[in-house]
Amino acid sequence: MQLAITSLNSGSNGNCYYIGNEKEAVLVDAGISCRETEKRMKRLGLSMNKVKAIFISHEHTDHVRGLAVLARKYQLPVYITPGTEQRTRFDLGGLVLRPFLAYDPVQVGKLSVTAFPKYHDASDPHSFVVEYKGIKVGVFTDIGVVCEHLKYHFAECHAAFLEANYDEDLLEQGRYPYYLKNRIRGGRGHLANKQALELFMAYKPSFMSHVLLSHLSKDNNDPDLVKALFEANAGDTEVIVASRFEETPVFKIIYSAGTPARKLAPDFGQVQLGLFDELV
Repeated sequence: MQLAITSLNSGSNGNCYYIGNEKEAVLVDAGISCRETEKRMKRLGLSMNKVKAIFISHEHTDHVRGLAVLARKYQLPVYITPGTEQRTRFDLGGLVLRPFLAYDPVQVGKLSVTAFPKYHDASDPHSFVVEYKGIKVGVFTDIGVVCEHLKYHFAECHAAFLEANYDEDLLEQGRYPYYLKNRIRGGRGHLANKQALELFMAYKPSFMSHVLLSHLSKDNNDPDLVKALFEANAGDTEVIVASRFEETPVFKIIYSAGTPARKLAPDFGQVQLGLFDELV
């Protein structure tokens, strides 16, 4: 038993992540065009016929740009919260929209998808964990701060797409206006390399085989820098930087038993989220 995972694209220009078993798969977000999604999956030897649903993390354009065309063409149900649906700028008319609730698992064939809330400047943003026969893969991007929800789920994952959006020095010295720098690093924006690394070092379980560093900023990060940073602390975990220009290879995630790192009882109280415009 195994899960196949790939990042079809990761960055402010579009996000789309594939997770599937032998018979069915889901996409988390659809931020690149239908044509590009098809093209990249074909290059990887993946079939759109295996995709049974799309899960939307939040309404920002880089996560929903290709949703309407892709879902209509393949008649795919779209799992999206009412708050996210209302704030989406694209016409979702005619799509099969299904609401989901945090911590209420959704069955897609033999895949189980569980959402949990996160801090981001969107109406109702969520992260996801996809499970199949004990294998867990997390999609943890667009996160302003590491909360108890994230720590808890990261410690259970065999693989994870983990945001490492910016290097603090590059952001501070970069061309962005001051207000935008503050939005990115202000607790409802994105995770810095240092924040992501601290989570990785403290809560990575011994059985985590792959971490895909995701949603890197084009201007405020350096793929070589962040990869070296994580590899120095990765042990047996393979570190991959997800590209904003192309798909990653397909990685096979295999079940391995073990004790999660620093297992904790999380505070699952309501995460208060603000309503803001989209981050650049």
